Amino acid sequence: MIPKLFSELGLSEELLKAVGKLGFEQASPIQATAIPVLMEGRDVVGQSQTGSGKTAAFAIPAIERVNPQDRTTQVLILCPTRELAVQVSEEVHKLALFKKGIFALPIYGGQSYDRQLYGLKQGAQIVIGTPGRVMDHMKRGTLQLKTVKTVILDEADVMLDMGFRDDIEFILKSVPAERQTVFFSATMPRPIQELIKKYARNPAQLSIEQQAATVPTVEQSYYEVDRRFKVELLTRLIDIHDFKIGIVFCNTKRMVDDLVDHLNAQGYSADRLHGDMNQTMRDRVMNKFRKSGLEFLVATDVAARGIDVDDVQVVFNYDLPYDGEDYVHRIGRTGRAGRPGIAISFAAGREVFQIAQIERYTKRKIDRARIPTANEVEQARTDVFLIKLRTLLAGGDYKKHDHTIEILLEEGFQSTDIASALINLLQQTDTTATAPSENFDRPERGDRPDSRGGFRDRAPQPPMIRKPASPLPPPVPRPRAVAQPVRPAFVPTPTPSVPAPQVVPASAVETPVSAVEKQVSDLRIERTPRVVETSQPAVAPSPVPPKKVILKKAIPRSSPASASPMAAPTSPVIPPAPFREKRIVRAPRQERGVFTAKEPFKTKASRRTPDTHTRIFMNVGQEMGVEAADVTRGIMGETGLPASAVGTVDLRERHLFVDVSAEHANAIISKMNRSSIKGHAIKVKIA
Repeated sequence: MIPKLFSELGLSEELLKAVGKLGFEQASPIQATAIPVLMEGRDVVGQSQTGSGKTAAFAIPAIERVNPQDRTTQVLILCPTRELAVQVSEEVHKLALFKKGIFALPIYGGQSYDRQLYGLKQGAQIVIGTPGRVMDHMKRGTLQLKTVKTVILDEADVMLDMGFRDDIEFILKSVPAERQTVFFSATMPRPIQELIKKYARNPAQLSIEQQAATVPTVEQSYYEVDRRFKVELLTRLIDIHDFKIGIVFCNTKRMVDDLVDHLNAQGYSADRLHGDMNQTMRDRVMNKFRKSGLEFLVATDVAARGIDVDDVQVVFNYDLPYDGEDYVHRIGRTGRAGRPGIAISFAAGREVFQIAQIERYTKRKIDRARIPTANEVEQARTDVFLIKLRTLLAGGDYKKHDHTIEILLEEGFQSTDIASALINLLQQTDTTATAPSENFDRPERGDRPDSRGGFRDRAPQPPMIRKPASPLPPPVPRPRAVAQPVRPAFVPTPTPSVPAPQVVPASAVETPVSAVEKQVSDLRIERTPRVVETSQPAVAPSPVPPKKVILKKAIPRSSPASASPMAAPTSPVIPPAPFREKRIVRAPRQERGVFTAKEPFKTKASRRTPDTHTRIFMNVGQEMGVEAADVTRGIMGETGLPASAVGTVDLRERHLFVDVSAEHANAIISKMNRSSIKGHAIKVKIA
């Protein structure tokens, strides 16, 4: 079928703005077919494979048909699993971002009833849930379906396979008869057909027919890798195969921009090509790419339709295409004019099923490849370096440095050591920017991904470490609130025969406690020791603190009393802190006595962040209308992480703190710094 843009489907400005922010510009086949029919209000039966974009196909018309002024439930979307319900809910939130007054609520088993009851009480026009929990709320009376206008069954065949037929029929009988009923299913077995015949009214049958496709002779393979490690895998494959020119396909404009920034930062020559660029910019990029002035072109499907370059070595499907037809168009950019080509696809989680659909469409097997280790990448780089070195030596086109080598030989260095040092220096310069991360590796036996999509034997990611500050000199200790005995000093006299007294350390002589108590009343704390005249060698007492010390206000430096030794107070004084005018200084607990000032106000102890979480700061708060649920939904929507990755949200007036999983803290900070909450751009950092 002819590709269509979203701007050609008659959508509102708010929806087009939301779709543009997500980075989509061309509708998938099921979207281009289903959206116009659903906008008319007809019942629809859509048959489309998983990953074809059918969520947006039924979510966009549902959002357009909702009345924002009416806070009753108007759209009910049923999903077979809680994971799919959350995924659909996130998609609806993103698409309804600029539709003011529209709220969507996911309800499913395993989640607290309190949150769901609160959301239903506030009023959610779009409810996304599993059949069991939806029926439970109906029986409790907390979910009213009298005002429902549209009922959508997503993955209807899976719900029937899971035994939800009775629940589905109970729900469909409870909604008004005058409604729009939508069925989306990958297959159409007899039970689905019976439901359609019983509850749908003259539905429009929409099926995406796949035409036979001829795939050129291109080596095709795919790697099962988590989304977080796609950039790492891409750079490894480029290095190990030494690709010089290639195309990387992404599904969204945002992903194109992010990937180009990553590749350029790691030393690769890459540029972008997508719908936001004008024709002059596109021509400039394409001319540069055709003249081999560019190593990698990162593009979307719409922008890449006219790419015709004969010597493209590889095509990367960084994001899998929506259907087999787009896959054929993508890999057709390589292997042209009888040349060999390579097509490499990345799949994460459920996208593996899309690989099987592409195989059925192209009628060709796509091999699952093993991710290369860091050692293999280093060996490949060494081989490439040796080839370049042999070519240079054979050609002899290089400047001689015999004099420098002779100097090193005369200094006692071996010729092999000199050559090794030079090669090591060159390789360090060449590989610093693209050094692989050890956290990405897995052992040879660890060939299967774990439940999170990562690698089972992968080493844990190191926590974010701040650069240590430069060493500072040790701080000067402030005077303590304990009277210290004054060390006697020598005062010169006219008689030269009088020897200078010896000062004995306090640790060398034991002084009775009574002597210390007698001296305390005659002493005060001073910045410089007081000069005392004595005719006998003085003995410093041991530092035994008094049982009770009365603290009084310090005497200012400019006071006349402080200038005369005779005006010393009878009890020790605490000098004021240099950086704060009014500060109450308290002695240690065992030295604490009577205080002349009031006890300071004790603030409530701050909540402790769990060891498994990291506390982060965001620059939005209650004044912006932000609620804790908005923060949780924003993190889940931007990162795709489950709700368990978000902990307590500490909401303040103009900012907030939120505990997030320490394992995903860096990813959350990176993605949230490019997003917004309630229309406010946010800045995120570790608290």
